[in-house]
Amino acid sequence: RQNIELPSGSIEGATTELTVRTLGRLTTVDEFNNLIVKEESDRVVKFMDVGRAELAPENERTLMRRDGVPMVGVAVVPQPGANQIAIVDEVYKRIDQIRKDLPPDIVAAIGFDYTRSVRLSILEVEETIITAFILVALIIFIFLRDWRSTIIPLTAIPVSLVGTFFLMYIMGFSINVLTLLGIVLSIGLVVDDAIVVLENIYTKIEEGFSPREAAIEGSKEIYFAIISTTVTLAAVFLPIIFLQGVTGRLFREFGIVVAGSVIISAFVSLTLTPMLSSKLLKSSHSQPWLYRVTEPFFTWLNNAYESSLASFMRIRWMAWVLMAGFVGVIYVLFKYEAIPSELAPMEDRRGFRVSLTMQEGATFDFTDRYLKMFGKVVEDEVKANERDALITITAPGFSTNATNTGFVRVVLSEPTMRQRSQMEIAEAVQSKVAKLSGAKSFVLQDPTIQTGQRGGSSFPVSYVVQATSYEKLRSVIPELMKRVNESPMFVGTDINLKFTKPEIRLEIDRDKAQNLGVSIQDIAQTLQLGLSGRRFGYFLMNGKQYQVIGQIDRTDRDDLMDLKSLFVKSNRGELIQLDNFVKLTEQSSPPQLFRFNRSSAATITAGLAKGVTLGKALDEIDRIAKGVLDESYTTALDGQSREFKDSSSSLLFAFGLALVLIYLILAAQFESFVDPIIILLTVPLAVCGALLSLWDFGQTLNIFSQIGIITLVGLVTKNGILIVEFANQRKESGINKLQAVREAAVARFRPIVMTSLCAILGILPIALALGAGSESRVSMGISVVGGLLFSTILTLYIIPAIYSYLSSNIKPVEKKAQAPTAETEPTA
Repeated sequence: RQNIELPSGSIEGATTELTVRTLGRLTTVDEFNNLIVKEESDRVVKFMDVGRAELAPENERTLMRRDGVPMVGVAVVPQPGANQIAIVDEVYKRIDQIRKDLPPDIVAAIGFDYTRSVRLSILEVEETIITAFILVALIIFIFLRDWRSTIIPLTAIPVSLVGTFFLMYIMGFSINVLTLLGIVLSIGLVVDDAIVVLENIYTKIEEGFSPREAAIEGSKEIYFAIISTTVTLAAVFLPIIFLQGVTGRLFREFGIVVAGSVIISAFVSLTLTPMLSSKLLKSSHSQPWLYRVTEPFFTWLNNAYESSLASFMRIRWMAWVLMAGFVGVIYVLFKYEAIPSELAPMEDRRGFRVSLTMQEGATFDFTDRYLKMFGKVVEDEVKANERDALITITAPGFSTNATNTGFVRVVLSEPTMRQRSQMEIAEAVQSKVAKLSGAKSFVLQDPTIQTGQRGGSSFPVSYVVQATSYEKLRSVIPELMKRVNESPMFVGTDINLKFTKPEIRLEIDRDKAQNLGVSIQDIAQTLQLGLSGRRFGYFLMNGKQYQVIGQIDRTDRDDLMDLKSLFVKSNRGELIQLDNFVKLTEQSSPPQLFRFNRSSAATITAGLAKGVTLGKALDEIDRIAKGVLDESYTTALDGQSREFKDSSSSLLFAFGLALVLIYLILAAQFESFVDPIIILLTVPLAVCGALLSLWDFGQTLNIFSQIGIITLVGLVTKNGILIVEFANQRKESGINKLQAVREAAVARFRPIVMTSLCAILGILPIALALGAGSESRVSMGISVVGGLLFSTILTLYIIPAIYSYLSSNIKPVEKKAQAPTAETEPTA
């Protein structure tokens, strides 16, 4: 009543209208303290006589410190689809402007910047692009040994990449780690078609054609194979582009970039490459000295392959044995989970946080005191030259108002500035904080793939148990958590549904309250006004509006007896103590209730012990749940765990759909149901090679390595297409299938080796990457390089052998006879 301002109307004169404004707002602390709350005869009771008014923070139940100094934190969260790097650059500019207006004792600084790891990753990928280009150029020159010939396929790289960047511009893509990763992969692929066309044109020149005639005839002979391989490789990425969930979000741009660059390179190889060949290539007798000196070696290599292929074709039945063996290896690796599986490898992102959870009901002050000691332990373990800052937050309140939680955010220095990696430092900190008593603590590293809002749960294991009621959950949670805690696969286990939050329940004697003239509403409002920190209105100060919050002083509400001593005003105006009609009991209850898919739910979260992958951990918790829960309970996954399962199933679907698409495309192009099967038999070879490489190098089967394996499907079928297409051309000339496939394999030996080596060396920098954020890309590089190397060697022998069994001696396509005219009679 004493702090109010309402519009009071207006006064209208003969010529002027005046607005009436009543200035009833209080604007200073003294005005609040001097408010008269009661007046009796000669005595005036002011607010300062029964309480106090002061300027203070609205909320004192969250506290942040940086290196022990209190701070105010501001989080900048970009809108979906926004350019994070551009936003952060602008934030840095704004902070520089703010610093100019701050007093000397206040410092404005960046607490932690998530984009720094992204910037380092992009820089590392850009360096990889340069390395890949140099390696590809080197392998082309080694095989062609002539700068003129080397320039021709190399022109496909800048032309294709410029076209790809234009495609990215049209599609609205940004320059990020995954689009750059697609460009790195493309460098080794876009030269493939140009190399195949160039090699075939050069063969024609050696047969006596002029460079111009060779360019025309060589391109005609090879264009079908080029189109087939290009469409096949592009089709592999079609399922990836339309995937939903985290896989689709991550790799949609990657797939479009690779597929687009390959399609553009095919156009370049059938247009620009023949034109350049007709201008730059010369007849064989005018080759440079390097070519003449090294040609005997390449001739010997070709002859050695021809001889070894002839020997293998005499025991060609071994191809089926080898194929069965490779399929068996794939089965064993999956059956016995020889390769660990996870969503994505952990990357060094220059930071981690150490979470802290006290017992339920712990006060803010108690949690803050413990967190100070806790932060000192972390500070002692992380050396000064290894960190940029330590940020502690007491009772962060991301999803609740709990005062029993906190965490220490460790911001590490650049990876090149420290000897230990993020993972090693986090492991050392975990071993230290695990020995502390009085609280549950666990080190959480930022996941490579964010599955939710920052500040939420970052635990890799998130297992949801659902039931028809919370009482049913309460009956099984103790035994379930006991077994989870006993498992050596988990660390830092927790459950969000707890029944241990202490609370005071007021049981009201309604009859007594009614007799004393006190309503239930009066009791509830009295407690709410005194204990909850309710807002009573607003006041203005320096042109800004602030809340007026009322609450009983902390010292008068720190004991159960303080509640009983509160007074409630009856309907007769009397003050009656609560103790007259209220009974207090202490009980425990859940601080929060949770639902999942409209069912009562509890979510178990856990970290992974050293050496344990997410796939094995989920199998273990499934086993535990089956031993505790009956059929009336249901389970589900959430967070990283759900993304892991969804990505695994969606990528398996993409792999199968890619095979079907390739088969249909090849069947239409070859007008045969058998030839596509022969070509697709290269896929088990590549998959086996990729899995063995991952196993040998200690990598995991994750979302990146699985995308690499899917990419392999399109890469390895190119070699099979070249052999089968040229064998079919030989058969059309009347040669039997055995001789046709041998001649085709020998004729395509050099371009197959060249294109495969270009692809391998183009991707090799990814497999060998050691820079920031390279951990996830390494698994993709290893799977592609290993699969290509393994399948290329075996394809040169197994595909000719299988072709000799499955293909027929009948010409696959008969040219239609010319229609009879008046001058010609049809042959009887």
